[in-house]
Amino acid sequence: MSQYKNWNPVETLVENIVAYTIVFLLIGIVVWLYLRKNARISHETIKKIEKAKEFGLHEPVSLHPVVNPNSCIGSGACIEACPEKDILGIVNGKAMPINTSRCVGHGACYQACPMNAIALYIGTEKRGVDIPHLDKDFETNIPMIYIVGELGGMGLIKNAVEQGKQAVNTLSKKLNPSVQAQYDIAIIGAGPAGIGATLTAAQHKLSYITLEQDTLGGTVYSFPRQKIVMTHPMDLPLFGKIKLTQTSKTELLQIWKEVISKNNITIHEQEKVEKLSSSDNMFSLTTTKGTYTARSVVIAIGRRGTPRKLGVKGEDKEKVFYRLLDPELIQKQNILVVGGGDSAIESALLLADENNQVTISYRSESFSRIKPMNLEKINDAAKNDKVKILFNTTVQEIFDDSVLLNYNNGESTTIANELVYVLAGGELPTAFLKSVGIEINRKFGEKLRG
Repeated sequence: MSQYKNWNPVETLVENIVAYTIVFLLIGIVVWLYLRKNARISHETIKKIEKAKEFGLHEPVSLHPVVNPNSCIGSGACIEACPEKDILGIVNGKAMPINTSRCVGHGACYQACPMNAIALYIGTEKRGVDIPHLDKDFETNIPMIYIVGELGGMGLIKNAVEQGKQAVNTLSKKLNPSVQAQYDIAIIGAGPAGIGATLTAAQHKLSYITLEQDTLGGTVYSFPRQKIVMTHPMDLPLFGKIKLTQTSKTELLQIWKEVISKNNITIHEQEKVEKLSSSDNMFSLTTTKGTYTARSVVIAIGRRGTPRKLGVKGEDKEKVFYRLLDPELIQKQNILVVGGGDSAIESALLLADENNQVTISYRSESFSRIKPMNLEKINDAAKNDKVKILFNTTVQEIFDDSVLLNYNNGESTTIANELVYVLAGGELPTAFLKSVGIEINRKFGEKLRG
């Protein structure tokens, strides 16, 4: 009983009250800090959403994530997984879309979500997206013709490579050896998807021909040298794991060139496929350089298609280009950049940094659907006389030392010029696909995954 002799219930009660008060106070502080952080994050995201709506970046144009708020726990895994910036954000503990028009459709957010709260949709109720009809192995409605990569609705280098591999792995089991064709596979395009398909064909020891209307790398090659290419770690056939999450265009192209060289692979560059037809289970491809036959076809040409041309007199001059490769080598020139998208703006800024006189011709009255950062940069460049912007103008004619521009009101002006960069997007290959007989569907907010 001696142990209870000096026990004072009042003191014990006070001590317990103090202890519980401290515990509840600490819990309260933690909860307050948590709620304060969430409020700050929500406020920042809401501001980004409002800004995205202001610049027309909130409405998706292709494949994009849709979040189920009833399942989302706000872990932020989707945001961390996305290689782009500000596609998704957190509001009141739930993920929400911000700049969905900038989404490249890689699906990393969908894969990263621990609660399966994200689904991938193509198009919206207001804006339809044309996409070829494909089965789970990327085969079209025409047997033995496959479409992989961005053209099929999925972006990101890793996904494109994986789709190229999967298509060839599938069709390799379905090839008909009795068909008398030159090649087992004809691969159209040598971007990430085409490279994945080509390396897999070589791995299977199949006969193949890879045709690229431009240069090895496709869209990646057309990036300016300084542009950073975002990718995810991937398994490249005949090479192994590539553990890069952020790399330069030059580094990525060098890896591709290395594996192609080591395996004696030939890419037919600067050879555009103009016609694709089928007869007796065999495909015939007519290009700018010849005709080929194959037992199967993998189309990996991307959604950008052929660079959009102006169709004006003088456009065939040697000073006219449709991509910017090495801006650091171009200095002290009078340059016209035609276009008002991110590619045109970024190229104009790179050229202006090299002490060039840069003029932008854009047919609309203001820049729309470009990244807010690019808008801020180009506005600053214009204020500081680094770049001259001529809105509401179109190119009328290109001369050896000048360019004639027409204003939308009927007036015209002539500017001194030594180089012209036409960066006005590309012509989608829809017409080519339809000519082959490939079924094209317009998706209005249809779920593809999730």
